[in-house]
Amino acid sequence: MPFSGSDFGGFQFEGFNSGAPSQAKPAKQKKPRRAVKSPFTRVMINLVVTLAVGFVYFYMNLPPINLQSPEFHTFALLLCIVYCGCAVLTSGFQGQGAKGYFHFLKKQCLIPVAVAVILLVIAVVGSLAGSVIFRAKSYAQLLTIEPGDFAAEVDEISYDQIPMLDRQSAERLGDRKLGELSDMVSQFEVADDYTQINYRGRPVRIATLLYGDIIKWFTNRSDGLPAYLVIDMVTQNVELVRLSEGIKYTTAEHFGRNLYRHLRFHYPTYLFDQPVMEVDEEGTPYWICPRLVKTIGLFGGTDVEGAVLVNAITGECEYLEEVPAWVDNFYSADLIIQQYDYYGMYHNGFLNSLFGQRDVTITTDDYNYIAMGDDVCAYTGITSAGGDQSNIGFILTNLRTKETKFYSCAGATEYSAMDSAMGELQHLRYTATFPLLLNVGGQPTYFMAMKDVSQLVKKYAMVNVQQYQVVATGDTVAECEQNYLAMLGQNGILDGNINLSGTETVEGTIADIRSAVLDGNSYYFIRLIGSDVYYSISAVEQPLAVILSNGDQVSITYHPGESGILNSVTLEKR
Repeated sequence: MPFSGSDFGGFQFEGFNSGAPSQAKPAKQKKPRRAVKSPFTRVMINLVVTLAVGFVYFYMNLPPINLQSPEFHTFALLLCIVYCGCAVLTSGFQGQGAKGYFHFLKKQCLIPVAVAVILLVIAVVGSLAGSVIFRAKSYAQLLTIEPGDFAAEVDEISYDQIPMLDRQSAERLGDRKLGELSDMVSQFEVADDYTQINYRGRPVRIATLLYGDIIKWFTNRSDGLPAYLVIDMVTQNVELVRLSEGIKYTTAEHFGRNLYRHLRFHYPTYLFDQPVMEVDEEGTPYWICPRLVKTIGLFGGTDVEGAVLVNAITGECEYLEEVPAWVDNFYSADLIIQQYDYYGMYHNGFLNSLFGQRDVTITTDDYNYIAMGDDVCAYTGITSAGGDQSNIGFILTNLRTKETKFYSCAGATEYSAMDSAMGELQHLRYTATFPLLLNVGGQPTYFMAMKDVSQLVKKYAMVNVQQYQVVATGDTVAECEQNYLAMLGQNGILDGNINLSGTETVEGTIADIRSAVLDGNSYYFIRLIGSDVYYSISAVEQPLAVILSNGDQVSITYHPGESGILNSVTLEKR
């Protein structure tokens, strides 16, 4: 059988058969690119395309027109690249290799190339000028820290003023409240901001609404968002504040009413921190938009200099170097923590932060807020750079004034305290919320809510910061405080009479005494002569109640209220 290479294995090989001469196909000639003939027209086309691309990019990404912003450098370099790319197309460039492109750029794109080079030089030099290697002392001075006396400067808080909700619990309550409102639940959702403020003397979280989807935005945008939520962190009450005129400017809006775009077009050169929603004392919602400045080199040493207040209803903007007293979140907690970490790492120099690490400290892994007067303060623990499980103290920072105090108090970290509280109730498998820092009996104390697997608060816990083996729990805050103060006395931490916050004392003769078993515990209910009120006393906490009878003289410390049965804290026989 004759062999033919042309059908070997089904493949065809040109020029490989018996006697057929090989013929190469002629190469396809590349058509030359036509140039726009008029140089002026070429330049105008390049500029128009560059400006169009620049406008779209600016509208979508909103970079500040400021040399201190890395986003601006990216934006400017993009414009230079777009112009050069257009010049290649409009000039009919046919050059070969790097040399050909170099001559082309020199001839056609000298200005954008020069601008790009200058920007790169500025960015490199500015970055080096702000490097922590050379400017460690400047970074350490961003935050001024003063020593403080915790017991003297942080007031003891009444149990009925203690915020008992963490952010997660507030979100659940907010979603549940909106779900109860048939006229809103199908159209709106709750945003995830939940800003903590002091509002009319109460610690609350403010949450705005969102449109359910783009269709619902189209149908409701003319009226705006009709309300916002106020979650009381003490009573857990959720109030829906309806507005006569809806909120039209939010971070989730579109086009010109988007808050970021609204700010950028009014203040094109400003750098902004994350806006936060607050309300003034009249309940008018405002966006607080802190203005950021770079104080070290070109990009380093971030700090706050003034803020823009945006009326969330009308969009009216006002820049203020000093914000009014009702503003609680002028400085962000994240910025304060960053500045303290600079101080803790570099106050003894950059080399010390790497070698030796004398007096090098850092903040712990998280932070929380407490109310002090009419302001909100952020606090976080301070630990050594070695990453051990103990604190050397903690800082409190007023988020409106930036006043920062360091309180020396060696003790447990926040997460160690959480572990202690969960260990006390390990048989119930409760989880602890991130703790609040309170002054209880003159002692720095971690306070936590204890949640079950359904994220419902079941108990409360207090842990002494300095001696975190002192752990007290209770079904109510009042009971938890009572047990905690008793443990402080038993461990010799407190001397003399224990001062129970938010309590009153009554003396008298027992007119009636009754008992009941509640949740497996025995309780006694005592009424004194001349009173209609019964005082509830746990037999576990106050065994004296078991042997009392009508006619006995007693002294009862209790938490006042409006109901006919009041929770008692202490019981003494006279």
